Amino acid sequence: MKSNTKGNTKKESIKKGNTTDNVKTKSDTKMDAVKKGDKVQVHYTGTLSDGSTFDSSDGREPLLFEAGAGQVIPGFDNAILGMKMDQEKSFTIKSEDAYGPVNAQMVIEIPRERLPPKPEPQVGMQLMMGGPSGERMPALIAKVSGDKVTLDLNHPLAGKDLTFKVKVVGINNPNAMVQEDSCCGSGKCGSEGGCSGGGCGNGGCGNCGDEECSDEEEIDHTQ
Repeated sequence: MKSNTKGNTKKESIKKGNTTDNVKTKSDTKMDAVKKGDKVQVHYTGTLSDGSTFDSSDGREPLLFEAGAGQVIPGFDNAILGMKMDQEKSFTIKSEDAYGPVNAQMVIEIPRERLPPKPEPQVGMQLMMGGPSGERMPALIAKVSGDKVTLDLNHPLAGKDLTFKVKVVGINNPNAMVQEDSCCGSGKCGSEGGCSGGGCGNGGCGNCGDEECSDEEEIDHTQ
């Protein structure tokens, strides 16, 4: 599923020869294959091994990113390269090419008093934590035991193989909308409580859980 990722629209260039002008037409663009540096728009649906959908662009603008620029996870980036306009494709990305394995060192225990008084911490609740550089990252409450709370800082999709069904709907489209809150690279929880723009990004994609990610639940894990 995209730091907020901002794509710059690519103006159509006209190369003048000695006697004729070479203009790339719409039909020419449709025959082009996606290559590194292209601004690509795709619609997608991402599912887990159990068939459940973890993210989809259905009902939203297509995902916009620069191919080969590291704005999306490696497996997704590589799968889009070579695709053509209007082409559809399904592929599965192994966890090592997605969000990596689950890291046991990312599971930490903190005193209950480090959390806000309300709401009462519950297993499965997701909080937003402040990092040393001011970044925000999601943390899942994995265990509550007396005055101790165990937090899992792993990406929600860590250790999971991801299957995507995608369709290329734009290649270097000068009218493409720049997505302010794409999960592909942004790591933001969107206004709807999930990932606003895709589960294919480098950041904190995935559903924010049953509890809304709110500022009232933010804590600083650097203390």
